[in-house]
This record gives sequence, structure tokens and C-alpha cells, in this order.
Amino acid sequence: MTIATEIPTRTLVESLVREDATIDAGELYDVAAALGMSDQQVRLCIKRLVAEGQFTHEGRGRKAVLRATADTRGVLEPDLEYLRLMYAQDRGQAGWDGVWHLAAFAVPESQRTARDGLRDAIVGLGGAPIQGGLYVSVHAWEDRIRSAAAGLGVAGQLTTATTGDLEVGGVTAVRALAARLWPLERLAAGHERLLASAEHTLRTLPSADPTECLTLAVALAAEFSRALEPDPLLPPELLPRHWVGTTARKAVAECWVALDSAALPPIRLFRWYAGVVADITATT
Repeated sequence: MTIATEIPTRTLVESLVREDATIDAGELYDVAAALGMSDQQVRLCIKRLVAEGQFTHEGRGRKAVLRATADTRGVLEPDLEYLRLMYAQDRGQAGWDGVWHLAAFAVPESQRTARDGLRDAIVGLGGAPIQGGLYVSVHAWEDRIRSAAAGLGVAGQLTTATTGDLEVGGVTAVRALAARLWPLERLAAGHERLLASAEHTLRTLPSADPTECLTLAVALAAEFSRALEPDPLLPPELLPRHWVGTTARKAVAECWVALDSAALPPIRLFRWYAGVVADITATT
């Protein structure tokens, strides 16, 4: 079995947290070996995570058990609402209302850290820069941006607005605007890689042993996160027709269904993904 996806050791460890917040070290070392990681590489990563207070460590070697701390458990959960919206859009169940959401800020150099933090929060929510300090999204993000600005101490320097009419550099057609504002070619390339990973998983799963199943699931989850992290979840009305992201995510959903029935250990991340797919399927 060949896995082309590059997976950081930390990502591997975090991916194998079970529903009881533990990691079976033997399972971890087996999957790491299948991904081409050495035991020493895994041991060093575990040592760092324990030193950072992310995990506790009980026992030795492959018989050890790692346990995620409360803080770690809190940050490992994916944004389930984001995933539900993603699949709802793909299935035509969440159309766009035609509203553009704008956010602008003017934070002085003396508050550079806060300025950078607010910009990162806006971009992380899918915002595209129009010009200096002005960003746009197709989603209602106001509450989350205001919360981020308040946390950074710059709430008074944030402006939000909505409009049904947006023109950038003379462009008004919504698909042309989306292509101008967001890096659609790069997003498409990420989803092409995701589609290839999903197709490989579907081909390989029927003959895979338990360790191979886990390895496939970890690699797919990593590629899924890599493709989705920069994705602003533009509605179909703004995307090129036959958008590869829709095809890739449909294939990934089929993988989670197949993996969920493959008697995998109760891994938290995989159960979350399978649960989202089940929720969306139940509404169709």
C-alpha cells in the first residue's frame, strides 16, 4: 500500500485519539511504520506533546497508553457546523442569499500583533481581501469577527457591512468576482489531490487489514483537512460548473461510510466525520 500524502507526526498522533481520549501506542507505532515514520520519530513527538501538557503517558513502548488532556480534547474536534454546511451546499440544500458580508479594520502599527491576529481570523473565516484592510465573505460571519476583534482588544476599530451589490475593478458578475477574489485554481488543485486520495482509499479498503484501514483513514483525514483549511466554502452559484470540490467531498463521504463499517477502533475524528455524513444523508 502506497500513501502519497505527507503527514506530520503530530497530526498522526492527534488523529488516533479514541473516544475515551486515549491512544493505543502499539496501534500508533504500527500506523506510523506504514506511513514510513520511524519509532524514534514517534517517540520524540510523544515526548514533545507530553512536555507541552497535551498528553499524559502511562507505560512503556508499544504497551503504553497516551491520554489527551482536557485542553487537547477541546481543540481536536473539527468544526462540525462547517462540515455540515459544506455537505449541505454540495447537495443543493443551502443556497446563497446573494448577500456579500464586508469587514474592514484600521489598526495602527503600535498594535501590530492585534492587527495581524484580526487579519488571520478574518482570512481563517474565508475572507478575501478586496483592498487594504477590507475583506469580503459570502457567509454571515459578523458575530465571529466581532468576537475575535474583542478578544484582541480592537473591537472599536472594526467595521462590518452587508450589500447585495459588489463591484471590484469593474467586475460585477458573481462567478467572475469569486474567481478574482479567491484562489480557485489553488483550491481546485487541493481538491484534486483529495479526490485522488479518496479514490485510492475506496480501491484499497476491500483488501486492507486493520492497520492498513487505520493508515488509509489517517491519510484521508490529513488530505481532507489540507484541502478544506483554505476553502471559503463558496456556494455553487459562485463556483465553476462541475466544481471538483463537490466531486472530491462526495468521494470522501463514501470513504467515511466504508471506514465506519470496517470495524475500526473507536477513533474520535473518524466517528465525527462519519456522523456528519450520516446526519446529512438522513435529511435527503
